[in-house]
Amino acid sequence: MRCVHYVGFRDDRFLAAYRAFGGPVIIHRVWDKRARREIDPEADLVVFANGPHDQAPRARNGDDLVEA
Repeated sequence: MRCVHYVGFRDDRFLAAYRAFGGPVIIHRVWDKRARREIDPEADLVVFANGPHDQAPRARNGDDLVEA
């Protein structure tokens, strides 16, 4: 099953992404090593608010929001 991950959304771009890709299952406040581990590269969709798709993750982990 495909899981949609949103990374770094904090403003109006969230609504634009929601309209384009549907609602997220997980919202990662930052792109960190833990977020990268939680993503299945063959099945999941990752939508970044900023930066390229191949950006390096942060060294320190941030907290996440989980949508039901």
